[in-house]
Formats: sequence, C-alpha cells, structure tokens
Amino acid sequence: MSTKNVTAPAVLPTFTATPELREAFQRALTDVTALSLVGKQVHWNVVGQGFRSIHLNLDVVVDIARAASDEIAERMRALNAVPDGRPAAVADSSLPAAPAELVIVSDAVDYAVSAINATVTTLREIHKVVDETDPMSSGIIEDIALKLEQQAWFLASQNYAAE
Repeated sequence: MSTKNVTAPAVLPTFTATPELREAFQRALTDVTALSLVGKQVHWNVVGQGFRSIHLNLDVVVDIARAASDEIAERMRALNAVPDGRPAAVADSSLPAAPAELVIVSDAVDYAVSAINATVTTLREIHKVVDETDPMSSGIIEDIALKLEQQAWFLASQNYAAE
C-alpha cells in the first residue's frame, strides 16, 4: 500500500475544528466505537434466564453506538478534522474490559450498563468543550448521550429484585 501526502483543497469549510474540539470528538468517537464492539461481544455470549430480551436490547445499544460513531466521524470531517477509528485508537477507550467468556444475564446487564455509563461520562465531559467551541455540534453529543442513558435505564431495570 502506498502512502501519499494529501493536500487540502483551495477552499475549506467555513469552520475548522480547534485541536481541543478535535480531541473531544475523538474521545467520543473512540468510546462509542468501543461500545458497539463490546456490546456485540456481550450480545453473542450472554446466557441464562431472560437471555432473549437482553440479547435484543444489546442490539439496540449497538445500533445507537454505530450510528453515533458515523455521525461523530462525519461531523469531524465536516469540520476539517480527521477521525481515527483504527483498532489501536479504539483500544484506548475508557470502557471497562468486556468479558471474554459466556456471561450470565445479570452480569451481562451490569457490564453493559457500566460500559454505557463510561461512554456517557465521556460525552458529558467533552460537552462543555464542544458547546463552547462549536455550539452547532453540541446537539449531536446531547442526542447520543440521551439515547444511551435511556438504554442504560432499560437494561438496569432488568436487574431489580424483590426482597
């Protein structure tokens, strides 16, 4: 594979991401991409009573995360920033390590909620930088966070027990 230098076109978008904005978006991209991967990992390996509803709910989480990664990466390009979705970049996420083996339903729920919470924490942390630097983009971050928080609630609600 050859590598060539790429030069910018004569006319660029009217707004170019600052280094801080690019870094904020990259953190979000890393975590939502990782969430889509670990979501599938748990989706494939969840077992036990209530398996099917968790299995299907994890697909919803993965769909949200995949759509979010595309939206964030495309927004970065619109702002003349280069997104990095390579495996090495995604491995640097803030998410807890996913279970490598079969995982019982209640543990799968706990893991999925913790992974979603880690992603939402990143989104909340970067929101101020995004809002102050490019208010037009803050709605993207808010929308993703709201959808993921709803899924965390749906999943966590399945682990309540009567005493």
